[in-house]
Amino acid sequence: MSVSYRQPGVVLTDRRFTVPLDHADPTGETIELYAREAVASDKADQDLPWLVYLQGGPGGKADRFVGRPAWFGRALKEYRVLLLDQRGTGASTPANRQTLPLRGGPAEQADYLAHFRADAIVRDCEAIRPQVTGGAPWTVLGQSFGGFCTVAYLSLAPEGLSAALITGGLPSLDAHADDVYRAAYPRIERKVVAHYARYPQDVERARRIADHLLTHDVVLPNGYRLTVEAFQSLGIMLGGGEGSHRLHFLLEDAFVRTANGHELSDAFQEQTQGLLSYAGRPLYALVHEAIYGQDARPTDWSAERVRAEFPRFDAAKALAGDEPLLFTGESIHPWMFDCDPALRPLRETAELLAARTDWTPLYDPARLAANEVPAAAAVYHDDMYVDTAHALTTARAIRGLRTWVTDEFEHDGVRAGGPRVLDRLLALARDEA
Repeated sequence: MSVSYRQPGVVLTDRRFTVPLDHADPTGETIELYAREAVASDKADQDLPWLVYLQGGPGGKADRFVGRPAWFGRALKEYRVLLLDQRGTGASTPANRQTLPLRGGPAEQADYLAHFRADAIVRDCEAIRPQVTGGAPWTVLGQSFGGFCTVAYLSLAPEGLSAALITGGLPSLDAHADDVYRAAYPRIERKVVAHYARYPQDVERARRIADHLLTHDVVLPNGYRLTVEAFQSLGIMLGGGEGSHRLHFLLEDAFVRTANGHELSDAFQEQTQGLLSYAGRPLYALVHEAIYGQDARPTDWSAERVRAEFPRFDAAKALAGDEPLLFTGESIHPWMFDCDPALRPLRETAELLAARTDWTPLYDPARLAANEVPAAAAVYHDDMYVDTAHALTTARAIRGLRTWVTDEFEHDGVRAGGPRVLDRLLALARDEA
């Protein structure tokens, strides 16, 4: 039963759908999807086209907006919007340390999670689209991993789309995870260097925190073991428009003087555990590298292996000399499943996913080369999360795709840029710009 309610300027309706776990076995096990339908209050009775929003991640639930902020307000001017909690996230059938044991042991859990990639998300969209639109195609807006899903959509079911809009999410069509991370670490270093240029006082602050962590066993209030590698992973913040400033404010109050000497402050620990914990999005950690698996090669903890090729990220070596500590970025490592209490029970499951050798292709280059769906993509110059060179190579491989390459925004431009990013993409897709 659908339930409707109101926020300022918006009418919202909760929608629930049942879809196959494995779309190749439509009569087999099913899971539930949740989506929130939104329409402007003054257009609630109008017959409007649909826009479905695919969140970044993987493993991220759809935004919970209050009112009509950013791109959402722009979309509501002409669309009914469907905010989909992709399978395993949000209010859809969850996949986490509490629910996955219902599947059985680690092997059964890994087999289950193999159905949580972009191809399955596209099939979910196609399964629910007739119920939502009456069969009419819809516009998809894909942010980050949602953009990966959108390229998969153009590959698998372009007939379901009236337009495809992508922000910070053009994947390589054929790169292995190793290729992705070999391109990523130099970008990450550039972001860290830029941060220290903006906030030079943070060089010493970061070194001091790292030195403390190398010589002390620090367990955060939620049970997270804060190692120096975990501290370095806070560099993921540097991929957002305000990330450098937020990191700076976190570092400036890290220590407090106590009767036992200087210790990491409660305030620092509280903020840090919120930034590092995967309790709210465990799928991000579990299937992050699997989104790059497209053949018989295992991902095999790619980010961890490739990191060893970039010794400047070694904290102990940096502290032994006078080098600044380098933060890391959007990468998942096996030690996270030891540090994070939300991930610890899933360590063996993660190992099995990392060793998996039966991944299938997510994209169809021939179909993309013949694309007829109006499509546009925002490519953020030197995006920390998605390699610009990979993105532009893919853009050239999709027939008719128009790109907007900009250094005005970071990876979160669709949120930080208000209505401007969606405005621009719509104009490009409609050949109005």
